[in-house]
Amino acid sequence: MTRSIIKTSKAPAPVGPYSQAVSSGNILYVSGQIPLDPENGELIQATFAEQCHRVLLNLQIILEAGGSGLDRVLKVTIYMKDLAQFAELNEIYAEYFGDSKPARACVEVSNLPKDVALEMDAIAEISSTDH
Repeated sequence: MTRSIIKTSKAPAPVGPYSQAVSSGNILYVSGQIPLDPENGELIQATFAEQCHRVLLNLQIILEAGGSGLDRVLKVTIYMKDLAQFAELNEIYAEYFGDSKPARACVEVSNLPKDVALEMDAIAEISSTDH
């Protein structure tokens, strides 16, 4: 299988020694995304809802750069500092994933990079015609 590093300037650069995404065969692994502004790499200072939108948009941009999309996501892992915001997260999440409904895990954690409220990563399929 071919392993490829996915990198796009349309999404935030990694904040550590990792790639935005890596593909292997027809699977794309997207690293955890936090609410960073892709233009300046800074955290967006916004409501929880606005942070959710930014994280999902960052995921979407990287998925598309890797030849996939939100409708081809197989699994999402969500890390949240406060599960009391779970219902609000679900409303926003549903806007992006619609009927595709990938498998998912959501866990509450004590802290996240840059002290953000949430982080999401994804595993998605890539069709062979996209390579």
